[in-house]
Amino acid sequence: MAGLLLVLVPISLYLVFNWVPPIKASNPTEQTAQRIFYYHVASAWNGFFAFFVVFLASIMYLWKKERKWENIAVASAEVGTLFMTIVLITGPIWAKPTWGIWWTWDARLTSSLVLWLIYVAYLFLRRYLPDGTRRANLSAVVGIIGFVDVPLVWYSIRWWETQHPSAVLAGGKKGSLAPEMLFTLLFCVGVFTILYFLLMQRRIEIAKLEDSINKQYKEWETLS
Repeated sequence: MAGLLLVLVPISLYLVFNWVPPIKASNPTEQTAQRIFYYHVASAWNGFFAFFVVFLASIMYLWKKERKWENIAVASAEVGTLFMTIVLITGPIWAKPTWGIWWTWDARLTSSLVLWLIYVAYLFLRRYLPDGTRRANLSAVVGIIGFVDVPLVWYSIRWWETQHPSAVLAGGKKGSLAPEMLFTLLFCVGVFTILYFLLMQRRIEIAKLEDSINKQYKEWETLS
């Protein structure tokens, strides 16, 4: 997958910065900043998907009590937090030339920040509680409850008045895109999804190595 990304990432850069037509805007800076949109949305989509995986893996852990489900949940939480961090960084960069401000306590922005904070708290919980059943159970519960905010983020622009642009994939005139823009967006979402699975694969491999080392260390302690 790493080799595939080496090909796809440059293609996505070409599509975003050369192929796709600029939006109609009086401010050239706004035209340039809007190109962040493709990576902003791709990051958001993969952040939501990552937290959905946390949700499912946490349920499976509480049901099966198998370490592999805990490792999957933790790995996806880490990768999802990374993607949501990108969302919270690229959003203000895009907002400044468009809205004239870096941040506003808009429903979409606020719920996205809350989502990020929930999973940062999840990672802090894992970091500061000792390894064991209690930590695994508590983090699984947080992973399940935290996912409740994902639908709130998704539907926030439908339920409340918001400065945030309408959902571009919702259909209808308000959420429609030019064919070139839609293709580029879907391409970037695909590239970031491949990146998600690559990072997940690497993180789970690391978790397995950590478990193996901890097991050998405990065996060594028993023998000594």
